[in-house]
Formats: sequence, C-alpha cells, structure tokens
Amino acid sequence: MARVSQAHLDARRQQIIAGARRCFTRNGFHATSMHDVFKETGLSTGAVYRYFNSKEELIQAVAAEAFTSMRDAFASATRETPIRPLDEVLSGVFSRVLEEQAHQAGAGSTGAFAELILQVWGECLRSEPLAITLRRGYEDMHVVWSELVRAYQDAGQLPANVPTDHVVRTLMALVQGYIVQQALFGDASSEMLRNGLHTLMTANADN
Repeated sequence: MARVSQAHLDARRQQIIAGARRCFTRNGFHATSMHDVFKETGLSTGAVYRYFNSKEELIQAVAAEAFTSMRDAFASATRETPIRPLDEVLSGVFSRVLEEQAHQAGAGSTGAFAELILQVWGECLRSEPLAITLRRGYEDMHVVWSELVRAYQDAGQLPANVPTDHVVRTLMALVQGYIVQQALFGDASSEMLRNGLHTLMTANADN
C-alpha cells in the first residue's frame, strides 16, 4: 500500500475543519451532529474519526484556527516599516480576518461568523478543554499584541510610561466588544472602529 503523504493528511484535516466550521456557523454547535459533518465534507465516518474523536475536538480545532489567523495577521503588522497608525492597523487587520473567516465558514456576513465566536465563548463555560484552548489562544495573542504595542511605544506613538500589559488588555477588550456588536447588531463596520479609535487616541492631541 502506498504511503500517504503528510501534505495529504494535512489537507484532509483542513477539509474536515472547514466543513465543521460551515456547519457550526450555519446551525450552531448544539444543533450540529457528527453526521452533519460527514455529509458536509463528503467523507466517511472512519475518515473523520481518524482525525477527530468528537464534535468537541472539532470545536476546539475551529477555535484554534481562528486564533492562529488573527495572531499571524497582527504578527505581520509588527514587521511593517514604517508602522501605520494604530487605528488603521487594528481596524484593517481585524475586519480582514473576520471577512476571511466568514468566507471560509460559508457565512453570508461577518456578523454570522461573529455569532460563531460568541458560541465558542459561551461553550467555554461548560467545556474545560475548550476553555484551555481559548486561554492558550489568548496567551499567544497577548504575546503578539505586546510586541505591537511596544513597537508603537518605541516609535513615540503610544506613551511609554504606561505598562504594555494594560494597553494590550484594553485593546483586547475593545476587540471583544466589537465582535459582540457585530454578532448582535451586525452594523459594526471597520470604518466605525477606525474612526472611533482615531478619535479616542487623538482626543488630547491639541491640548
């Protein structure tokens, strides 16, 4: 029997995650069964269970991928020279990642994918493995965002006398609030986020 390449195995795993993400976005976690995933991916029971033992593991994989996408996008922003204004970076990267994830999930809007993120957060209250996945994701994001904030502090675009962690945690809270608004109201545009951030960041510039 011919040996299956790692590239093939990775592609099959991604196929399963993508199918699960579409199901979860369309129907929610609890209304989605493993049979739905089999049907969505066109794969057999054995093929799916070779990679994931349960729906809970699929939820963890979907959540981990969303974090990886966001982390990589912000990591790229830290390497820009010269760095763009922070409000442009945050609104641009975040809206782009949401749009990419929504497209991959087969969602008609970023609001639909934001709803999926809210489901992930809610599921953490009952699933310790998923809570661990999210904590690790936030820890990775904290590292990347700390590098980004320090870059702006070094460039004199943010005060250097404020602890980096305080700025990072506040920015995270802002982004989480943006996701909530997008999920519940569907009208939280990237322009709104950029304009609001710019106004707040320049409020005392003329004083």
